[in-house]
Amino acid sequence: MGKYLDPKADLTFKKIFGEHKHLVISLLNAMLPLKDDECIESIEYWPADKIPDRTEVEKYSIVDVCCKDNKQREFIVEMQMSWTESFKKRVLLNASKAYVAQTNKGMSYVNLQPVYALNFVNDIFMRDIADYYHYYHLVHDKYTDKVIEGLHLIFIELPKFKPQSFSERKMQVLWLRFLTEIDENTREVPTELLENAEVKEALEIVERAAFSDDEMFFYDKFWDRVSTQRTWEDDWKIKMDTAEKEKLEAQAKAEKAEAKAEKAEAKAEVAQAKAEEAQAKAEEAEAKVKEAEAQLKQKTIGFAHRLKNLGLSSEQIAAATGLTVEQIEDI
Repeated sequence: MGKYLDPKADLTFKKIFGEHKHLVISLLNAMLPLKDDECIESIEYWPADKIPDRTEVEKYSIVDVCCKDNKQREFIVEMQMSWTESFKKRVLLNASKAYVAQTNKGMSYVNLQPVYALNFVNDIFMRDIADYYHYYHLVHDKYTDKVIEGLHLIFIELPKFKPQSFSERKMQVLWLRFLTEIDENTREVPTELLENAEVKEALEIVERAAFSDDEMFFYDKFWDRVSTQRTWEDDWKIKMDTAEKEKLEAQAKAEKAEAKAEKAEAKAEVAQAKAEEAQAKAEEAEAKVKEAEAQLKQKTIGFAHRLKNLGLSSEQIAAATGLTVEQIEDI
């Protein structure tokens, strides 16, 4: 067995940041988008009855590192082992509740202080974005320097963190390395982590030897719940992927059938156009034949008339022109 426990677990995370004020102050100052003159100096943990409840499905997420600093700003820190679409809304709800809870009858709204929700997510949920750090707050859509103070939501995708690629803020890098590099498989701690007094203290807190048998029982139960939840999520994802695949296949078949129908319809329209063209040509030819017959008949009658004037008999003219005797006599 390794020397250390994973600091992302419920028990260890709370032991580090829920029981050591100076460590959670260090974490918050490193992770939050605070200006130099806004750094947190001291904090008090929230009473247990103020900590938001966890749902049955999300028992393995931590909502118990909650505190307030000397400026009355409030901070909620969570570790989410797996991403769900409802998590972001739940974070917003809890932060909003904390903001509203500041109000008292007759108080001036100008005294309301910001609420910061810092959320570590041990999962990737923005696959189309390379950044691991996501900060949400109320800003003007055109003039981004215009901000409404109130709610600040920070989501950190731990699997995306690469110390050589991101922030130059030393403590941010050290704390993220602590959360991503230390676990039960750690055999040798990086020198950079041991050289920092706060991170070194956190390392000492998560040493396996510091935990009782009862604590180890709950630690193992936590990972059992995480494993069960991830198995359920994987099964659900497989079902959703299968359903999506079947949907796409059905859609492709429908589009293919529609394309065939459109092609057949186009062929039918071409065939109809050709038939109409052929009919028109036939009618035109028939009209020309009738016109030619009429012209021939007229010429024949004229020829018969001339023969009649020459004194030929009706029988002789009929034999020469093909007209009937009756037709000749009517001329």
